[in-house]
Amino acid sequence: MQVKHLLLIATLALTAACSSNKEVVDENLSEAELYQQAQADLDNSSYTPAIAKLKALESRYPFGRYAEQAQLELIYAYYKNVEPEAAKSAAERFIRLHPQHPNVDYAYYLKGLASFEQDRGLLARFLPLDMTKRDPGAARDSYNEFAQLTTRYPNSRYSPDAKQRMIYLRNLLAAYEIHVAHYYLTRQAYVAAANRGRYVVENFQETPAVGDGLAVMVESYQRLGLNELAASSLETLKLNYPDHPTLVDGQFVPREEEADNRSWLAKATLGLIESEAPMPPGETRAAQDVIKQYEDAKEQIPEELLPQNQGEEQEQEKEPEPEPQSKANDSDRSWFSYMTFGLFD
Repeated sequence: MQVKHLLLIATLALTAACSSNKEVVDENLSEAELYQQAQADLDNSSYTPAIAKLKALESRYPFGRYAEQAQLELIYAYYKNVEPEAAKSAAERFIRLHPQHPNVDYAYYLKGLASFEQDRGLLARFLPLDMTKRDPGAARDSYNEFAQLTTRYPNSRYSPDAKQRMIYLRNLLAAYEIHVAHYYLTRQAYVAAANRGRYVVENFQETPAVGDGLAVMVESYQRLGLNELAASSLETLKLNYPDHPTLVDGQFVPREEEADNRSWLAKATLGLIESEAPMPPGETRAAQDVIKQYEDAKEQIPEELLPQNQGEEQEQEKEPEPEPQSKANDSDRSWFSYMTFGLFD
């Protein structure tokens, strides 16, 4: 039943979106009448007709007494109508046209709110989705837009709420980096995982993900055989996060198991039949193949061409045997004689 309800809500939303372009505004309405009707639509949560009237007001009376206010309320109407891109575009336009407006901080705030809600679509409102595992593009944009508001207008009435949302967004971005780091660990990309963990530790201080970043660094460095870096990271983890889940009785327990690089035949026979010897740490199959090709090519070189054999031949002075007369004569022949088969000798 829940899926049917979601489908019904999605259908109604699409129908409402498709019918938004059919809103017709009376051309005989004055500026004040347009503004009053738009306000009535906003009060009734009828955002689609409100958008149509506010756009008509702005286009018909661009220099009227309600023009600037209509532009501000158009941002709000787009935001409430779940049109984040239109809301951000309207906010950017207002900021560009009215940078000294007394309510320009409201435009910055609505722009950040539009990005904040952009990832929270219809399904995210009804289903328990983990936002830290989704693309953080909109969250990063929202964080930057709220940062602009709090930096330029620290005394704005919207700054306290923006700061609280920035804390949430910062924690979300840090948790996303940890998810990416664990993905690299499962793929045995230990250098990339260590870089992600270090990025969290360096750029997301005072977030809950810093301990996870240190744990990722410890695990990655241990897999890479970088014992000094692993030991220093582990010491930092124990000192600052003694209750971290990866620390059991003071010992570090990796979250990801050691990858099994054995062949399918070795796994199927529980190791009774090993098709290939396990690779030493730090080596790859490609490097072993290159070394084997080099050794095979070296074995195929004739013994007389090897450097040590040539040296031995030079050291052993042997008296050359006399060559047959025919060979001696052949060696004295010129290239012209060879070309003419000896006709002009």
